[in-house]
Amino acid sequence: MFDNLSDKLQRVFKNLRGEGKLSAENMEAALREIRLALLEADVHFRVAKQFIDAVKEKAMGQDVLTALSPTQQVVKIVREEMVKMLGQHQARLRDANEPPSVYMIVGLQGSGKTTSTGKLARWLSKNGKSPIMVSVDVYRPAARKQLAVLARDLKLPIYEGKPEEVKPLDLARSARTEATHTGRDVLLVDTAGRLHIDDELMTELTQLKESLNPTEILFVADAMTGQDAVKSADEFHKRLGITGIILTKMDGDARGGAALSIRAVTGQPLKFVGVGEKSDALEPFHPDRVAQRILGMGDMLSLIEKVTGEIDQKQAEEMQRKLIEDEFTLADFRDQMKQLRKLGSLESILGMMPKLGTLKELKDAKVDDKEITRVVAIIDSMTEKERANHMIINGARRRRIAKGSGTSVQEVNNLLKQYAQARKMMKSFSGGGGFLGKRLGKLKLPMGFGQ
Repeated sequence: MFDNLSDKLQRVFKNLRGEGKLSAENMEAALREIRLALLEADVHFRVAKQFIDAVKEKAMGQDVLTALSPTQQVVKIVREEMVKMLGQHQARLRDANEPPSVYMIVGLQGSGKTTSTGKLARWLSKNGKSPIMVSVDVYRPAARKQLAVLARDLKLPIYEGKPEEVKPLDLARSARTEATHTGRDVLLVDTAGRLHIDDELMTELTQLKESLNPTEILFVADAMTGQDAVKSADEFHKRLGITGIILTKMDGDARGGAALSIRAVTGQPLKFVGVGEKSDALEPFHPDRVAQRILGMGDMLSLIEKVTGEIDQKQAEEMQRKLIEDEFTLADFRDQMKQLRKLGSLESILGMMPKLGTLKELKDAKVDDKEITRVVAIIDSMTEKERANHMIINGARRRRIAKGSGTSVQEVNNLLKQYAQARKMMKSFSGGGGFLGKRLGKLKLPMGFGQ
């Protein structure tokens, strides 16, 4: 996410630092490079122009050009304008004066509405709400069945309707009644979509809006479609009046143009981003944190929130003690792999860290679910003594472990090598001074794995 843009901006700032002293000429050259980087990231051309004009106005002043650290001043200005472009502050979901709050989920077919409805319901339930879902897509039985399956997997309630309820309005009204009777404080209405915007679709959505008086109308857009997502969001807003946007498939979009443009074009805030296929891969959108990530400053707040939510504190402290006292075993390595699975992909975690020092070299590291499963299988095939002391694992033992885990001796050798690298790197992280070192010490990521 934003990798291409981030790398290009880093190069621009590096070149500026190399100039030593800023002038109007090299500042103009830097602004041209930033503008080109934004356009190549698929940022809307009008948004890119407004952004560059705003940065130029502030950065070309004498107080910046003659400052002791002019490049830092420029980076500060770029960050401030980027936060402004992304929406300034986190836009939170609103509550109705009287429950249930009704959230209409709208968008084009294939954008990820149904999946996002399930993810949002999970997020709400994890954050103190009591949601219920309903699908009013009467034209596609598969969509309604998909939401029912999601609800079952998430162990969350869904209103599936009665046989005689064949109209979207009937389903939505009955679902709201059900929410009231069962004490649910949020009703998520997954609406029908089309492959394109048409009058029939908009008439139906307008009727639902008038009947339900929703607290939120959330437009779901596919980030991979770039400026098409921005255009469709703008059209939906003009015809329906959306209150916020959920941008899906952000993990697969290296450019990020839709995320950077959509707020400026529609005037409506980006509230959530989908960053993966799993039910927990939905994150609130924080403009300031995203700007920091784009500029290579990392997003430690989001990382700490993620770790705090998933990692047991006592277990983390015990692991830190083991690292410091050089007691980190293969069994601990296996446990950390399982914890890593909870946190999500290693790429997403590294994306939250500042791009400095060792972390630069790790940006292309990859760990997938199959690799983690293989690692766990290999370590599970060892004896307790082998897990406690990897030095005793000779050739005969490696052959036995490979056979028991359904892997090859080479894979066992690779694991032992990666374990040694991870142990060394994790120890250096846990011993690091200051805020970053302490936080990374508690993170316990097997960084050497997958390189």
